[in-house]
Amino acid sequence: MDSSTGRRRQGTPPARAPRRCTLGHTVLIVDDSEFMRVMLREIIEDMGWIVEAEAADGHEAVAAWQQSRPDLVLMDINMPNLDGTGALTRIIAAEPEARVVMIAALGQKDQVLTAIKAGARDFVIKPFDHERVQETLSRLVEIDAPA
Repeated sequence: MDSSTGRRRQGTPPARAPRRCTLGHTVLIVDDSEFMRVMLREIIEDMGWIVEAEAADGHEAVAAWQQSRPDLVLMDINMPNLDGTGALTRIIAAEPEARVVMIAALGQKDQVLTAIKAGARDFVIKPFDHERVQETLSRLVEIDAPA
């Protein structure tokens, strides 16, 4: 932004106002890629939400979920040790109303369907758009909000 004219400088993208949530929902991020966890953290924090915990595999995810009981879980399907569907199954067994969103790569349709049948509330396909992730998470909170 040019301070003398108040106009956006040519070649710079327009500033995108982050989505804000006054409720400060808590999220557990689960992905074996540190890069993906950092990217997801930025998306979630842009919403004004709190990243309660992070995990790099399914075993860590279940332990982190049991300890923090976040409002939402955003979890990759393919991970070492215990995959996302295995962790999802354990979380849903302990809390059938847990809100879990799976992250999958293109071409993982069968795994996504298996996760939905196991209790995942929604999914996001990689590579994902920041707004798509925000919309998916916000929609889950709105659906489950008391009337």
